[in-house]
Amino acid sequence: MNPPRVALIRQRYAHDGGAERFVSRALDALKSRDVRLTLITREWHGAEGFDVIRCDPFYLGRLWRDASFARAACRAARRGSFDLVQSHERLACCDIYRAGDGVHREWLAQRARAQGVLARFGTALNPYHYYVRAAEKKLFESPRLKAVICNSRMVQAEIRHYFGVPEDKLHVIYSGVDTGAFHPHLKKRRGEIRVRYGIPENATLFLFVGSGFERKGMAALLQAMAPLRGETFLLVVGRDRKLAHFRTRAQQLNLGRRVLFVGAQQDVKPYYGAADALVLPTLYDPFPNVALEAMASGLPVITSLKSGAAELIENGANGYMCDALDVPALTAHLRSVTPQTAGIMGMRARATVASMTLERMSAALLDLYNSLLHS
Repeated sequence: MNPPRVALIRQRYAHDGGAERFVSRALDALKSRDVRLTLITREWHGAEGFDVIRCDPFYLGRLWRDASFARAACRAARRGSFDLVQSHERLACCDIYRAGDGVHREWLAQRARAQGVLARFGTALNPYHYYVRAAEKKLFESPRLKAVICNSRMVQAEIRHYFGVPEDKLHVIYSGVDTGAFHPHLKKRRGEIRVRYGIPENATLFLFVGSGFERKGMAALLQAMAPLRGETFLLVVGRDRKLAHFRTRAQQLNLGRRVLFVGAQQDVKPYYGAADALVLPTLYDPFPNVALEAMASGLPVITSLKSGAAELIENGANGYMCDALDVPALTAHLRSVTPQTAGIMGMRARATVASMTLERMSAALLDLYNSLLHS
């Protein structure tokens, strides 16, 4: 019997993108199994061990970008005669959809909480959001759709709420993490990053990892850092088009010396080793891979209630969680973390995710594929 032919669709891979890293890890985990894989994409770096179909039609602007790729990718999927098509984009031509980007309607609702009147008005009139919501609706109403992979119970509940997708189509499969590479032994590199940025060995160092600072809650985090006194630092790893705005805001809050924006990094592991805790007070994040990586590395995680990672957090045990806009609560959580308390909480964080391996994730995916192929 020939191995099943599975196509995975993702528009673009960026080394520091969480959803893209899931695709990369899924491909790496599955290509050694009895599955023939093809990636349909605009752009992909480091593709080995599987076929790649490149769909890169001309576009101007993100609406045209997404719509043109959707048309080209669906054509390629039809021509390929695949046994299963798994999309990581909102496309109605798939058998399986991985809702790694969550539900756009819910993201807009959470974003509106942090926006002023004019910004909310601008968002409401933006044609791109009309397109995404329409594509999302068409996807979840598609008769072809057999299964939805949800990367958190939060996303599963949102899809049920907004679209009424039957329970038996919604499968929660958490992302996996390389628990060997992301391990508490990274703490042996604690001094490496601290020396580079002039952070004292005994100072409390918080780490923020993510691009797109508005969504990830940078504004609230800077406000929460402001009342802290003593040797307390924040390293920000990631990129943002409005970086200058956030630098200025940090200066206005007298945080210039204690908040360091270091840009996107090819290898974030040394930063996990240097930090005492990961802080990600995101407005909306279906399940941030950085939370898994940090916990596997022995760091407690401080995150928001609208983060899928909150499902793994027990307040005061392996991290903290609060509303993304509750700055006093966020400040209180930051105050609770010291190098001493972080060590104990970090061990519990590691234990929480120790079984969430790439092998476990790929086995769950293969079980789903087999059930669909033989149904």
